[in-house]
Amino acid sequence: MFERFLKDESGATAIEYALIASATGLALIAVMPSLNIVLSAKFAAINNGLQ
Repeated sequence: MFERFLKDESGATAIEYALIASATGLALIAVMPSLNIVLSAKFAAINNGLQ
């Protein structure tokens, strides 16, 4: 029974997915402020072009 427990990797897969999701979230949090500045400038340029 103990050997079967050691060979079970289903929990490891869930932990790997959680680590990937958290790393993706942290990357998005790091990129969003600069993306906000770039998008604001683009929309301002579009707005000025339409006026």
